[in-house]
Amino acid sequence: MRKENPDKTAVRHNIYEEHDSERKGLLTVRGLVSAFDTERGLLRAVDGVSFSVDRGKTLGIVGESGCGKSVTAMSLISLLPRPAGRVLEGEVLFKGEDLQQVPEKRLHGIRGGEIGTIFQEPMTALNPVHRIGRQVSEVFRLHKQMDKKEAWEAAIEALRMTRIPSPEIRVGDYPHQLSGGMRQRVVIAMALACQPDLLIADEPTTALDVTVQAQILDLIQGLQAEMGMATILITHDLGVIAENCDEVVVMYAGRVVERAPVVELFANPLHAYTRGLLNSIPRLSLPPKTELNTIPGMVAALSEMASGCRFCQRMERESSLGDERPEFREISPGHWVEECPECYGGEAHEAA
Repeated sequence: MRKENPDKTAVRHNIYEEHDSERKGLLTVRGLVSAFDTERGLLRAVDGVSFSVDRGKTLGIVGESGCGKSVTAMSLISLLPRPAGRVLEGEVLFKGEDLQQVPEKRLHGIRGGEIGTIFQEPMTALNPVHRIGRQVSEVFRLHKQMDKKEAWEAAIEALRMTRIPSPEIRVGDYPHQLSGGMRQRVVIAMALACQPDLLIADEPTTALDVTVQAQILDLIQGLQAEMGMATILITHDLGVIAENCDEVVVMYAGRVVERAPVVELFANPLHAYTRGLLNSIPRLSLPPKTELNTIPGMVAALSEMASGCRFCQRMERESSLGDERPEFREISPGHWVEECPECYGGEAHEAA
């Protein structure tokens, strides 16, 4: 396996920082690089990621497990596990402030106050030994400087906002007394308590059944419309992306391989990895017991990531670019793709 050459890769990050230079949304991420200290050295989990999110819009980040979606989200608000995880390079501009440069006190005010986060596991996101009301009211006490009574009343209203029945009773419950869907609504109430400008929803429907998933996504959409906030929706479910997002970022092995408006991406997927994801979706039109399409191989371990095209590495084929990272280029207005000749262009493009 060809391994990453950190020095060589760092030199090439400027091509990923430039393409968003004229677009200034609520959040603009340029050339984000995040890594973890391990026994094998410093390993990059996010490698030169760039995107923007406009006010009131929803950006979807999609990809298989291990592609860097959650690490990207946690890097934005400096919640990587320390001291092992850290951001090495890049800018995270939120309303003009670089979140990688602001003082820690200011960052505490932004997290929860101006940027809300729905964490991946509702079953573990809540403290099992504290009542629901205490956990939700803490947000108001920290960010709104309310007294205990005011914060408790605000917590009841926050639960009512997320359609939890009898919220004045539920505030006295412990997390184990609520169903998975109810716990997820509590997590949403905490994330939206201060009416943030941006919501980061990291697989908000994980471990929930299909009916509750639909209810939770409808709830997030409705609250987004009411508040006018932007949303980053992280998922591996392309159906969720199609129904809820305005723009899509496709991540593979820590990099963005394609980015486009949602309608354009589904109508004209350009990268081989994107097409592989779309072809893997089961279809009702297929005969019963039809073998499902899959993408061969697996995402490489961080210590084995190639410095060139990483999808070619997975497919065990040589890229004509060798160890050079493919250029990320705008093919049509708003539609960007990592331009490896084997994954995009020629026969690969004709198959799209």
